[in-house]
Order: sequence, then C-alpha cells, then structure tokens
Amino acid sequence: MARMKAAVVPKAGADIEIVERDIPNPAAGQVRIRVLACGVCHSDVLTKEGIWPGIVYPRVPGHEVAGVIDDVGSGVTQWTKGQRVGVGWHGGQDGTCLACRRGDLGNCANLKISGISFDGGYQEYMIAPVEALARMPESLDVAEAAPLMCAGITTFNALRHSGAMPSDLVAIQGIGGLGHLGIQFARKFGYKVAAIGRGPENGTLAKKLGAALYIDSSATNAAEELQKLGGARVILATAPNAKSMSALIDGLGDNGCLVVVGATPDPIEVSPFQLIRGMKRIQGWSSGIPTDSEDTLRFAELTDVRPMIEKYPLAKAGEAYARMMSGKAQFRVVLPM
Repeated sequence: MARMKAAVVPKAGADIEIVERDIPNPAAGQVRIRVLACGVCHSDVLTKEGIWPGIVYPRVPGHEVAGVIDDVGSGVTQWTKGQRVGVGWHGGQDGTCLACRRGDLGNCANLKISGISFDGGYQEYMIAPVEALARMPESLDVAEAAPLMCAGITTFNALRHSGAMPSDLVAIQGIGGLGHLGIQFARKFGYKVAAIGRGPENGTLAKKLGAALYIDSSATNAAEELQKLGGARVILATAPNAKSMSALIDGLGDNGCLVVVGATPDPIEVSPFQLIRGMKRIQGWSSGIPTDSEDTLRFAELTDVRPMIEKYPLAKAGEAYARMMSGKAQFRVVLPM
C-alpha cells in the first residue's frame, strides 16, 4: 500500500512528530485530498494541547487546507477527481439539530471541526466529508490560499456581516495574522480604515495594506483618536488581548459594534452605561461555513487580497508551529507540500 508523511500530535501536550502512514481511502460521502498546502493557525493549539474536549489521539492538526481531490467515496456525485478544493474550520454538520434545521449550520450542536474531529491538513493526503469542501479558484496560489480558509474567512465574514457600509469608519485592532487581512478586506469593501497597533513600526505596513491612518495605541488614546474622527461604525478586534479590546469600546460611534474575532479566555470589561449611551454592541464572530469560504476566495481573487506568509516544509511542522506560537511570524505560517 502507498505511504505518506503526516505531522501527528501523539497525545495532548506532546511535541508534533513526523510519521509515515498508509494513504487512507475515502468512505461513502468522503473525498481524499492531496494536500498542496496547509496553514498553521493559532487555533491548532486546541489540538496540540488537548484544550478542545473529546479529541481522540493521535491526531493530525490543520484546518487551513488547500489541495486537489485525489479520490472520491461512494455516493459522491458533485465533486470530482482533480478538482481544487479547500477545507477550513467547519468540518461538517449533523443536519438534524435545531440550528441545522434553521439553516444555521455554523452553530450545529454536533459540529465537526477539521483537525479536531478528524485528521486535518498537516499531512500529504487527508480524508474530508463533502460537507467540509469549498471550491477553490484555479488562479490562487495554494500557499496563499490556505490561510484564507481560516484567517481570511474569519475577517471577511465578520466585516461583511458587521453592518458597516462603504465610507464608514472601520477600525482594525491588531496588525497580525488576522489583522493584516482584515485591513485589506476592509479597504476593498470601501471603508475608511483606521489600523490600531502598538508601536510606530507597523504604521508603514498598515498604510501599504490599505489603512487610511494608523493609530499607535502605546503613544496615544486610540478611543479618543477614533472619536475625533466621529467614532467608528465597527471595530474589528483581531489581537487576542481583552484589555486592549476593552480600551477601544469608547471609540465606537453611535450604533457602533465591537466585533471580536481574536480569541482569549480573559474577560472584556465594559459598563452598561458605555453600551447604553449611543446604543453600542459587542459581538463575537466565528469563521463560517464552506460557502462562506468560497465567497472569501472569490473576493480575494477578484480584489487581489493576499496573506503575507512564511513557508516551512512538512518535515519541520514542529518548528512551524513554534514559529506561529512565538507571535513573530510575518504573518501566517504555511506548510507547502
């Protein structure tokens, strides 16, 4: 039987190991994907450290997958061998719970998650249910497309559902793996973009990515600066720092919304008065379903939105993960196969 290499977490908290395995065969309703690239996302810590309940080990992480269908299981009729596809966080739904019956697949009570519920993309071949597949445009480079399957869809989807309209002031907090894509999408949506970071060194990059102005929150009060501009319609909080998010709430304009995509266990602190005055909101946003991924990929293709990436070979998946966790990557780490 043909063999492949995979980067495996043998147990919760263990180092990533490179192993050789048999290439798996798809069952009914599944496809086999020849992985061409897989992004290394901070959410992979859930698999690496066993934070998500119910993970069965050993497990292959990875939910930013770009590849080509290599084989299809029985009953698969709408996907064919040779088709370019992506797989993101959403790995499938049960189709029977109340959320699914209402069409809210992203909130399925029994949601499958790529790299958690089943082996993800840190391997040369992976099996995925058809419910997890997104069509990928031919023109996109796979290494650049992979991060769009999580970081891309998260910022794209959060912004397009935020209620902001073209010409509105939209602030992007954080200029990292999520933020550098959020700035690009916000600019392409026609917003007036204010990028918020710590230190002056990110200012030039923020403006190159499409920000109209850069606010250094270490040198000035970012909320006050936003109010001088009339207040932000939306603040997209991408950096996982609850204290920084809390400090920005007063930068919202009337009916403004702080949209949180940077995950942290720490609490956001806000008084009822801050929200009542001006009828402001705080909303969390997860990534999206495969059709949202397709929208993200098409929009990125159309508008030339691309992630800034660092590449590591699969054999150095452990180093790639460590680089991502260090916070020093510029800005997404990718494993091209």
